[in-house]
Amino acid sequence: MVTAHPLPEGFTEIEVFAIGTALLVEALLGFCLNGLTIISFRKIKELRTPSNLLVLSIALADCGICINAFIAAFSSFLRYWPYGSDGCQIHGFHGFLTALASISSSAAVAWDRYHHYCTRSRLQWSTAASMMVFAWLFAAFWAVMPLLGWGEYDYEPLRTCCTLDYSKGDRNYVTFLFALSTFNFMIPGFIMMTAYQSIHQKFRKTGHFKFNTGLPLKTLVICWGPYCLLCSYAAVENVLFIPPKYRMIPALIAKTVPTVDAFVYALGNENYRGGIWQFLTGQKIEKAEVDNKTK
Repeated sequence: MVTAHPLPEGFTEIEVFAIGTALLVEALLGFCLNGLTIISFRKIKELRTPSNLLVLSIALADCGICINAFIAAFSSFLRYWPYGSDGCQIHGFHGFLTALASISSSAAVAWDRYHHYCTRSRLQWSTAASMMVFAWLFAAFWAVMPLLGWGEYDYEPLRTCCTLDYSKGDRNYVTFLFALSTFNFMIPGFIMMTAYQSIHQKFRKTGHFKFNTGLPLKTLVICWGPYCLLCSYAAVENVLFIPPKYRMIPALIAKTVPTVDAFVYALGNENYRGGIWQFLTGQKIEKAEVDNKTK
Protein backbone atom coordinates (compact mmCIF):
# COMPACT_ATOMS: atom_id res chain seq x y z
CA MET A 1 0.00 0.00 0.00
CA VAL A 2 1.23 3.50 -0.84
CA THR A 3 1.41 5.47 2.41
CA ALA A 4 2.54 8.88 1.08
CA HIS A 5 -1.05 10.08 0.82
CA PRO A 6 -3.05 10.94 3.96
CA LEU A 7 -6.06 8.91 5.01
CA PRO A 8 -9.44 10.07 3.63
CA GLU A 9 -11.31 12.16 6.17
CA GLY A 10 -13.50 10.10 8.48
CA PHE A 11 -11.67 6.81 7.90
CA THR A 12 -9.03 4.92 9.85
CA GLU A 13 -6.18 2.90 8.38
CA ILE A 14 -8.00 -0.37 9.04
CA GLU A 15 -11.29 0.89 7.56
CA VAL A 16 -9.65 2.02 4.31
CA PHE A 17 -7.82 -1.29 3.99
CA ALA A 18 -11.01 -3.25 4.82
CA ILE A 19 -13.05 -1.40 2.18
CA GLY A 20 -10.35 -1.89 -0.43
CA THR A 21 -10.09 -5.58 0.43
CA ALA A 22 -13.88 -6.04 0.31
CA LEU A 23 -14.01 -4.37 -3.11
CA LEU A 24 -11.17 -6.54 -4.37
CA VAL A 25 -12.75 -9.78 -3.14
CA GLU A 26 -16.15 -8.84 -4.60
CA ALA A 27 -14.52 -7.94 -7.92
CA LEU A 28 -12.43 -11.11 -8.16
CA LEU A 29 -15.21 -13.49 -7.19
CA GLY A 30 -17.85 -11.82 -9.34
CA PHE A 31 -15.56 -11.51 -12.36
CA CYS A 32 -14.50 -15.17 -12.20
CA LEU A 33 -18.06 -16.48 -11.86
CA ASN A 34 -19.53 -14.27 -14.58
CA GLY A 35 -16.51 -14.78 -16.81
CA LEU A 36 -17.15 -18.52 -16.51
CA THR A 37 -20.79 -17.90 -17.46
CA ILE A 38 -19.75 -15.94 -20.55
CA ILE A 39 -17.08 -18.39 -21.71
CA SER A 40 -19.40 -21.38 -21.21
CA PHE A 41 -22.08 -19.68 -23.33
CA ARG A 42 -19.53 -19.22 -26.10
CA LYS A 43 -17.99 -22.69 -25.91
CA ILE A 44 -20.99 -24.94 -25.21
CA LYS A 45 -23.39 -25.11 -28.14
CA GLU A 46 -26.32 -26.31 -26.03
CA LEU A 47 -26.17 -23.15 -23.95
CA ARG A 48 -26.55 -20.84 -26.94
CA THR A 49 -30.30 -20.24 -26.83
CA PRO A 50 -32.30 -16.98 -27.06
CA SER A 51 -33.23 -17.18 -23.38
CA ASN A 52 -29.63 -17.65 -22.31
CA LEU A 53 -28.65 -14.63 -24.39
CA LEU A 54 -30.43 -12.57 -21.72
CA VAL A 55 -28.47 -14.39 -19.01
CA LEU A 56 -25.34 -13.53 -20.99
CA SER A 57 -26.40 -9.88 -20.93
CA ILE A 58 -26.57 -9.97 -17.12
CA ALA A 59 -23.14 -11.63 -16.94
CA LEU A 60 -21.59 -9.02 -19.26
CA ALA A 61 -23.04 -6.18 -17.19
CA ASP A 62 -21.91 -7.79 -13.95
CA CYS A 63 -18.38 -8.22 -15.30
CA GLY A 64 -18.45 -4.49 -15.97
CA ILE A 65 -19.45 -3.86 -12.34
CA CYS A 66 -16.51 -6.00 -11.25
CA ILE A 67 -14.08 -4.01 -13.41
CA ASN A 68 -15.45 -0.86 -11.82
CA ALA A 69 -14.88 -2.40 -8.38
CA PHE A 70 -11.31 -3.41 -9.33
CA ILE A 71 -10.50 0.23 -10.09
CA ALA A 72 -12.11 1.37 -6.83
CA ALA A 73 -10.16 -1.25 -4.86
CA PHE A 74 -6.85 -0.20 -6.41
CA SER A 75 -7.55 3.45 -5.62
CA SER A 76 -8.55 2.54 -2.07
CA PHE A 77 -5.19 0.90 -1.48
CA LEU A 78 -3.55 4.06 -2.84
CA ARG A 79 -5.76 6.14 -0.51
CA TYR A 80 -6.61 8.60 -3.30
CA TRP A 81 -8.14 8.79 -6.79
CA PRO A 82 -5.23 8.86 -9.28
CA TYR A 83 -7.14 9.43 -12.52
CA GLY A 84 -8.26 13.05 -12.19
CA SER A 85 -11.67 14.64 -12.69
CA ASP A 86 -12.15 13.23 -16.20
CA GLY A 87 -11.36 9.76 -14.92
CA CYS A 88 -13.93 10.28 -12.17
CA GLN A 89 -16.62 11.09 -14.74
CA ILE A 90 -15.73 8.02 -16.81
CA HIS A 91 -15.71 5.82 -13.73
CA GLY A 92 -19.09 7.11 -12.62
CA PHE A 93 -20.57 6.65 -16.10
CA HIS A 94 -19.18 3.14 -16.41
CA GLY A 95 -20.49 2.14 -13.00
CA PHE A 96 -23.98 3.42 -13.72
CA LEU A 97 -24.06 1.95 -17.24
CA THR A 98 -23.24 -1.57 -16.09
CA ALA A 99 -25.44 -1.42 -12.99
CA LEU A 100 -28.51 -0.24 -14.91
CA ALA A 101 -27.88 -2.75 -17.71
CA SER A 102 -27.74 -5.53 -15.12
CA ILE A 103 -31.08 -4.48 -13.61
CA SER A 104 -32.78 -4.11 -17.01
CA SER A 105 -31.47 -7.48 -18.18
CA SER A 106 -32.77 -9.12 -15.00
CA ALA A 107 -36.22 -7.70 -15.77
CA ALA A 108 -35.91 -9.05 -19.33
CA VAL A 109 -35.19 -12.54 -17.97
CA ALA A 110 -38.29 -12.29 -15.76
CA TRP A 111 -40.39 -11.30 -18.77
CA ASP A 112 -39.04 -14.23 -20.76
CA ARG A 113 -39.65 -16.71 -17.96
CA TYR A 114 -43.22 -15.48 -17.58
CA HIS A 115 -43.98 -16.17 -21.24
CA HIS A 116 -42.18 -19.50 -21.14
CA TYR A 117 -44.15 -20.86 -18.19
CA CYS A 118 -47.44 -18.96 -18.36
CA THR A 119 -48.13 -18.48 -22.08
CA ARG A 120 -45.91 -21.27 -23.42
CA SER A 121 -44.46 -18.98 -26.08
CA ARG A 122 -40.87 -19.54 -27.16
CA LEU A 123 -38.46 -16.62 -27.28
CA GLN A 124 -36.99 -15.96 -30.72
CA TRP A 125 -33.41 -14.89 -31.38
CA SER A 126 -34.51 -11.60 -32.92
CA THR A 127 -36.62 -10.74 -29.87
CA ALA A 128 -33.88 -11.72 -27.42
CA ALA A 129 -31.27 -9.68 -29.30
CA SER A 130 -33.61 -6.68 -29.45
CA MET A 131 -34.28 -6.89 -25.72
CA MET A 132 -30.56 -7.10 -24.97
CA VAL A 133 -29.75 -4.09 -27.17
CA PHE A 134 -32.61 -2.10 -25.66
CA ALA A 135 -31.46 -2.87 -22.11
CA TRP A 136 -27.97 -1.54 -22.84
CA LEU A 137 -29.10 1.51 -24.81
CA PHE A 138 -31.64 2.36 -22.12
CA ALA A 139 -28.93 2.07 -19.48
CA ALA A 140 -26.57 4.21 -21.57
CA PHE A 141 -29.20 6.93 -21.89
CA TRP A 142 -29.58 7.29 -18.13
CA ALA A 143 -25.87 6.90 -17.44
CA VAL A 144 -24.94 9.71 -19.84
CA MET A 145 -27.42 12.20 -18.36
CA PRO A 146 -25.09 13.31 -15.49
CA LEU A 147 -22.39 13.99 -18.08
CA LEU A 148 -24.83 16.33 -19.84
CA GLY A 149 -25.83 18.20 -16.70
CA TRP A 150 -28.87 16.31 -15.40
CA GLY A 151 -27.46 14.87 -12.20
CA GLU A 152 -23.73 14.83 -11.51
CA TYR A 153 -20.94 12.31 -10.94
CA ASP A 154 -18.55 12.97 -8.07
CA TYR A 155 -16.39 11.16 -5.53
CA GLU A 156 -17.90 8.71 -3.07
CA PRO A 157 -17.23 9.37 0.66
CA LEU A 158 -13.94 7.44 0.57
CA ARG A 159 -12.89 9.66 -2.37
CA THR A 160 -11.28 6.74 -4.17
CA CYS A 161 -14.17 6.01 -6.56
CA CYS A 162 -16.97 7.95 -8.24
CA THR A 163 -20.75 7.69 -8.44
CA LEU A 164 -23.87 9.85 -8.58
CA ASP A 165 -23.37 12.89 -6.34
CA TYR A 166 -26.13 12.81 -3.73
CA SER A 167 -24.48 15.28 -1.35
CA LYS A 168 -26.11 18.42 -2.76
CA GLY A 169 -29.73 17.28 -2.79
CA ASP A 170 -30.72 20.20 -5.04
CA ARG A 171 -33.59 20.30 -7.55
CA ASN A 172 -31.39 19.02 -10.36
CA TYR A 173 -30.51 15.96 -8.28
CA VAL A 174 -34.07 15.37 -7.06
CA THR A 175 -35.63 15.44 -10.52
CA PHE A 176 -32.97 13.13 -11.93
CA LEU A 177 -33.24 10.73 -8.99
CA PHE A 178 -37.02 10.55 -9.26
CA ALA A 179 -36.90 9.73 -12.96
CA LEU A 180 -33.96 7.36 -12.56
CA SER A 181 -35.50 5.38 -9.71
CA THR A 182 -38.88 5.17 -11.46
CA PHE A 183 -37.61 3.82 -14.77
CA ASN A 184 -34.62 1.82 -13.53
CA PHE A 185 -35.70 0.40 -10.18
CA MET A 186 -39.47 0.61 -9.64
CA ILE A 187 -40.57 -0.45 -13.13
CA PRO A 188 -38.05 -3.33 -13.44
CA GLY A 189 -38.96 -4.35 -9.90
CA PHE A 190 -42.67 -4.31 -10.80
CA ILE A 191 -42.02 -6.41 -13.91
CA MET A 192 -40.08 -8.95 -11.88
CA MET A 193 -42.66 -9.03 -9.09
CA THR A 194 -45.67 -9.59 -11.36
CA ALA A 195 -43.83 -12.06 -13.61
CA TYR A 196 -42.58 -14.25 -10.79
CA GLN A 197 -45.88 -14.07 -8.91
CA SER A 198 -47.65 -15.41 -12.02
CA ILE A 199 -45.02 -18.12 -12.41
CA HIS A 200 -45.37 -19.04 -8.72
CA GLN A 201 -49.13 -19.43 -9.13
CA LYS A 202 -48.53 -21.62 -12.17
CA PHE A 203 -46.13 -23.80 -10.22
CA ARG A 204 -48.62 -24.12 -7.36
CA LYS A 205 -51.26 -25.44 -9.76
CA THR A 206 -48.91 -28.05 -11.20
CA GLY A 207 -47.29 -28.85 -7.85
CA HIS A 208 -43.87 -28.77 -9.50
CA PHE A 209 -41.63 -25.84 -8.49
CA LYS A 210 -38.81 -25.63 -11.00
CA PHE A 211 -36.93 -22.76 -9.36
CA ASN A 212 -37.21 -20.29 -6.48
CA THR A 213 -39.54 -17.62 -7.85
CA GLY A 214 -38.87 -15.18 -5.00
CA LEU A 215 -35.08 -15.14 -5.24
CA PRO A 216 -34.55 -12.76 -8.22
CA LEU A 217 -36.68 -9.97 -6.75
CA LYS A 218 -35.13 -10.44 -3.31
CA THR A 219 -31.71 -10.09 -4.94
CA LEU A 220 -32.74 -6.81 -6.54
CA VAL A 221 -34.16 -5.38 -3.32
CA ILE A 222 -31.44 -6.57 -0.94
CA CYS A 223 -28.47 -5.64 -3.14
CA TRP A 224 -29.71 -2.36 -4.61
CA GLY A 225 -32.25 -1.34 -1.96
CA PRO A 226 -29.80 0.18 0.58
CA TYR A 227 -28.14 2.32 -2.10
CA CYS A 228 -31.51 3.47 -3.47
CA LEU A 229 -32.68 4.24 0.06
CA LEU A 230 -29.59 6.37 0.73
CA CYS A 231 -30.03 8.30 -2.52
CA SER A 232 -33.74 8.78 -1.87
CA TYR A 233 -33.11 10.04 1.66
CA ALA A 234 -30.60 12.51 0.22
CA ALA A 235 -33.44 14.00 -1.84
CA VAL A 236 -35.26 15.18 1.30
CA GLU A 237 -32.52 15.52 3.93
CA ASN A 238 -28.83 16.36 4.06
CA VAL A 239 -27.03 13.02 4.39
CA LEU A 240 -23.65 14.53 5.25
CA PHE A 241 -24.40 14.08 8.95
CA ILE A 242 -24.01 10.33 8.37
CA PRO A 243 -20.36 9.33 8.89
CA PRO A 244 -18.57 8.67 5.55
CA LYS A 245 -17.73 5.08 6.48
CA TYR A 246 -21.42 4.29 6.94
CA ARG A 247 -22.32 5.92 3.64
CA MET A 248 -19.91 3.51 1.95
CA ILE A 249 -21.82 0.45 3.16
CA PRO A 250 -24.65 0.61 0.55
CA ALA A 251 -22.07 0.83 -2.23
CA LEU A 252 -20.25 -2.23 -0.89
CA ILE A 253 -23.53 -4.16 -0.70
CA ALA A 254 -24.37 -3.18 -4.29
CA LYS A 255 -21.01 -4.53 -5.46
CA THR A 256 -22.09 -8.03 -4.34
CA VAL A 257 -24.59 -8.11 -7.22
CA PRO A 258 -22.27 -9.87 -9.74
CA THR A 259 -21.61 -12.78 -7.37
CA VAL A 260 -25.25 -13.14 -6.32
CA ASP A 261 -26.49 -12.90 -9.93
CA ALA A 262 -24.10 -15.64 -11.00
CA PHE A 263 -25.64 -18.00 -8.45
CA VAL A 264 -29.21 -16.94 -9.25
CA TYR A 265 -29.12 -16.97 -13.06
CA ALA A 266 -26.28 -19.34 -14.03
CA LEU A 267 -24.96 -21.58 -11.27
CA GLY A 268 -28.42 -21.75 -9.71
CA ASN A 269 -29.80 -23.03 -13.01
CA GLU A 270 -29.51 -26.80 -13.33
CA ASN A 271 -29.08 -26.85 -17.09
CA TYR A 272 -26.75 -23.85 -17.29
CA ARG A 273 -24.75 -25.37 -14.46
CA GLY A 274 -24.54 -28.56 -16.52
CA GLY A 275 -23.16 -26.55 -19.43
CA ILE A 276 -20.54 -24.95 -17.19
CA TRP A 277 -19.61 -28.38 -15.87
CA GLN A 278 -19.21 -29.65 -19.44
CA PHE A 279 -16.93 -26.72 -20.25
CA LEU A 280 -14.78 -27.33 -17.17
CA THR A 281 -14.58 -31.14 -17.34
CA GLY A 282 -15.45 -32.07 -20.90
CA GLN A 283 -18.23 -34.36 -19.69
CA LYS A 284 -21.24 -34.18 -22.01
CA ILE A 285 -24.49 -33.05 -20.40
CA GLU A 286 -27.31 -35.53 -20.88
CA LYS A 287 -30.11 -33.15 -21.78
CA ALA A 288 -29.73 -31.71 -25.27
CA GLU A 289 -31.88 -28.66 -24.81
CA VAL A 290 -30.44 -26.15 -22.38
CA ASP A 291 -32.32 -23.05 -21.32
CA ASN A 292 -32.39 -20.66 -18.43
CA LYS A 293 -35.66 -21.79 -16.93
CA THR A 294 -35.14 -24.94 -14.90
CA LYS A 295 -33.53 -25.10 -11.54
